Amino acid sequence: MNSARSLLFLFLFLFLAGYTRAEEILYSPYEKFDIRNGEFSVVGYTSGLYYTYRSSADGYFLDAYNDSMGKVATVMLDFFPAKIYQTKFIAYPDKIIVLYQALEGNKVVQYAALLDGSGRLKNRPVALDNVKTGILGAVKTYFASAISEDKKTIAIFSTKDKGGTFTLDAKFLDDNLTVLHRNHATYEADNEITHSEPLVGNDGAMYIPVSTQVGGKSYSDQLWLLSLAPTATKFTAVSLPLGDRYIGNFYTKIDNANKRIYTGGFYAEKKNSSYTGVLYASYDMVGGAFQNNKMIAFDNAMLNAAGQHGQRRAFDEYQVRQMIVKNDGGFVLVAESSFITLRSSYAPGFGYYSYYYGPYMNSTVREYHYNDIMALSYDKDGNREWNSFVPKEQYSQEDNGMFSSYALLNTGGTLGFLFNDFNSYHSHLQLATLDGQGTVKINSFSPEGNDYPDWLPRSGKQVAGRVIMVPCLHKKQICFAKVVF
Repeated sequence: MNSARSLLFLFLFLFLAGYTRAEEILYSPYEKFDIRNGEFSVVGYTSGLYYTYRSSADGYFLDAYNDSMGKVATVMLDFFPAKIYQTKFIAYPDKIIVLYQALEGNKVVQYAALLDGSGRLKNRPVALDNVKTGILGAVKTYFASAISEDKKTIAIFSTKDKGGTFTLDAKFLDDNLTVLHRNHATYEADNEITHSEPLVGNDGAMYIPVSTQVGGKSYSDQLWLLSLAPTATKFTAVSLPLGDRYIGNFYTKIDNANKRIYTGGFYAEKKNSSYTGVLYASYDMVGGAFQNNKMIAFDNAMLNAAGQHGQRRAFDEYQVRQMIVKNDGGFVLVAESSFITLRSSYAPGFGYYSYYYGPYMNSTVREYHYNDIMALSYDKDGNREWNSFVPKEQYSQEDNGMFSSYALLNTGGTLGFLFNDFNSYHSHLQLATLDGQGTVKINSFSPEGNDYPDWLPRSGKQVAGRVIMVPCLHKKQICFAKVVF
């Protein structure tokens, strides 16, 4: 059956030109799994094997597969405490690091463990930090992590936004789990402050965007990039000039090779208005200053293209997902239309994947909408080269959009978007490709047979230059699809 399914999906990518053509898609064997109380993730490629993680009532497991997705071994992670959450795996050529939080009595403890290339524990797990929970137990994520691109620096940290004060407590580790240094730093703003996802550079420093927000749409009227050098006790703050404009949604990315940090997103002319353009800026990590700052208004061609997919205010639903920086200093900004609505269970709508969660036990149902993907390409001078839309419609309930969104495949000259396109009655696995001129091609296949699994592209992971692995569910079972380009 696996061979038949592999043959079917082989044709999914045949329309790709040249080196972007997929060679094969293979499935791992099914394992018993219940999404309501289990966790899963793609770990990566280590010591010549592909590793995945799953948990169930029977325990916590790493599964190792060969190139044909035949199972080679299952490793029981019996050093995990009984109650864990927030697991993150970092795959290296010859080892694996796993970060996890454990609930032990009235405390949450952040651990790190080093595994060898066979997934076996090398040394005793390291307890990095702990915090007492309230009377309701663990009700939030207490610790977070950030990893440098070269995977040589790992930051374990906790943050607090309180009024105009941002506080960071962090421990920095190397790839052998040796604690390099500890940092505690605060930053004071003149208004209520909030932070975005922290980044760690290959230089070992941490970079954190923070902003102050105003208005009913929580746009930012001020934005700083905080940098914290190794062993430093104070932030260095650099403000991004916004003038009289407001940032609604942005994305930050480190370019270690050129020692730049890029910021891209959308801005508005008023604090409660719709988006009117694209923000682009680069931060010089050596000089410590923003350069090449641009506010690029949507032109008529852009607005007309968007009009085919909704009114002008539809831009407000787009969330920036990725920013691909080109060699010449230009960029491609990728955003996705997504929003959440509430519905009374007495007037239900039914999504194709709703049966996984059975949402009608609640009086109010959360509905997740993930729709069109928008890609905008600009040259180094801020001139729009092209804009493209990938049409899709995804609707589900009480699942946090688990089957929605997409996996991005970056092969260099082509971007691929792998996603489910579904409504209440049907689901199609689709691959949309976007070339360097903004041309979109879409290929769609309908599910066949009772054994066709439900793909979760959003949880997929590119594990090699031309290999991506995607988890798949089928009733109370899980498998992993390996896509080889």
